[in-house]
Amino acid sequence: MKKLLPFLFITCLFFMAFQCEDDNVTTQESEQNALIASKKAIEDLAATSVCNDTYECKFIALGSKPCGGPWGYVVYSTSIDTEKLKKMVETHNKNEADYNKKWGAASDCMFVTPPTSVNCENNNCIAIY
Repeated sequence: MKKLLPFLFITCLFFMAFQCEDDNVTTQESEQNALIASKKAIEDLAATSVCNDTYECKFIALGSKPCGGPWGYVVYSTSIDTEKLKKMVETHNKNEADYNKKWGAASDCMFVTPPTSVNCENNNCIAIY
């Protein structure tokens, strides 16, 4: 029995050292929370924009519905780092499309109409539908 203990101890250490752990396992809830956080970050950045004679109002499609198309549009002005915003939106939209596919998400398949224009009112960009 005493000779067996060191063997068991070394065997246990071996298995502990080489055990399979996947630290990258995510849950549907954690991925959904990440999408919510990235959407909020995008909306927060867009909300810091101001418009006037110097800065132009624009909009960008945000989100990825399971049936296709965006969930909506974010209005912003060129007073912010527009390249940063575009990259954030691109990443968010791709991540949401991946989420939809991975988790079999469903939604209405209604087409979300983009704004016909965006106007500057009181230094804020306003979507016109």
